[in-house]
Amino acid sequence: MELEQIKSIIEKSVDDNRDYILQKAADIMKTPETGYKEFETSAYVKKEFEKFGVFEKDGIAYTGVRGKLGREGGINICILGELDAVVCPSHPESNSSTGAAHACGHNGQMAVMLGIMKVLKDTGILDELVGKVTFMAVPAEEMIEIEYRKSLIDSGKIRYMSGKQQLIYEKEFDDVDICMMIHAQPGESGPAAYIGGKSLGFVMKVITFHGKASHAGAAPFDGVNALNAAMLSMMGMHIARETFKDEDKVRIHPIITKGGDVVNIVPDHVVMENQVRAYNPEALMNADEKAELAIKGACISTKATATIESSPGYLPLRQDETLSEMFYNEALSYIPEKDLYKGRDMIGSSDIGDVGHLIPTIQPTIGGVTGSAHSKEFDLSDKEASLIIPVKILAKMCAELLYDNGAKAYEVKKNFKPVFTREEYINYLDSLFYVKELP
Repeated sequence: MELEQIKSIIEKSVDDNRDYILQKAADIMKTPETGYKEFETSAYVKKEFEKFGVFEKDGIAYTGVRGKLGREGGINICILGELDAVVCPSHPESNSSTGAAHACGHNGQMAVMLGIMKVLKDTGILDELVGKVTFMAVPAEEMIEIEYRKSLIDSGKIRYMSGKQQLIYEKEFDDVDICMMIHAQPGESGPAAYIGGKSLGFVMKVITFHGKASHAGAAPFDGVNALNAAMLSMMGMHIARETFKDEDKVRIHPIITKGGDVVNIVPDHVVMENQVRAYNPEALMNADEKAELAIKGACISTKATATIESSPGYLPLRQDETLSEMFYNEALSYIPEKDLYKGRDMIGSSDIGDVGHLIPTIQPTIGGVTGSAHSKEFDLSDKEASLIIPVKILAKMCAELLYDNGAKAYEVKKNFKPVFTREEYINYLDSLFYVKELP
């Protein structure tokens, strides 16, 4: 069968499965769960995998699920969907108890992944091709609720805070040759796609400031105010901003998660979470060093001390050029050329960047979205653009990659130059776990 005939069959099947795809997005929207808590969503995906005979295993990276279609041997293409939601209590679809909401479009990702699975299963088209397609529902992309994740690490349930980092550690990507997923593009209300751009990497720190308690009214002079140390360190980080180059896109955004115990006691125990982001490792390390100097200087000024607990953040996204060009060419059938943006960078961060340092990877962002990410207005408002079009593009790409004994996929593999082996990557992650006492 010719490739264009295969693609035509896929396109018709996507149209036939439109209601299925939209229903999956709506169903998952109703059960938002934050990272490593996606038990209901995970069970839902497992049920879908079992229904269509593609289920392989669950419990990967604690709450993840994996399925597979196609022949053994040959190229293995992995389609990813992210299980987790963010905390956005003001969102109209948020969970009233937890505040979790799919205000980043991960329910759409899951629907796209399940849509590709059903289309490839219904058409039986993989029987015409050489290779297989793996589907992974992955947990914990949003780096939030750090204390909860630390408790999972302490109890031995996970080793890393990020779902994809954990999956790499568990060797779930060892048999994967190519990885693809999409993400919603906030603010693009109609059909559009951003292809081949970069994203920021970041490092993650939890800083505990230690002071000395005393009565805030009767004897504040006898205390050491840990909150003052935290506030002064935040000011020092702010002052450092003018030293960063615009093209490095440095971002520093600390929050205080514990500011004291009661209002009439000088705070002696204050906790801050901080992320430092940048487009490249050199700028990232420079900015992180300046953030630590701000903490050290604040402690010296106030006579407080601080404990810095470091853990791995995410690597910058590097997208495969050949896969990006394939996506662009397929997207031309559905999206006006003027609304296809090549090399437009993303300012956020995602652990898909880590995967892209090991295997050929893409994560284009797709339009059909109103509202800002993580806001109450966020909505996959144009279902055709945000859900149906990406299923067509990625399913057709799977076919082209596996056509002619996987010739295109082998070309992608040959041209790809990994930054890390799995072992080198794990060593890199582990080097970012440390505890430092200041000053």
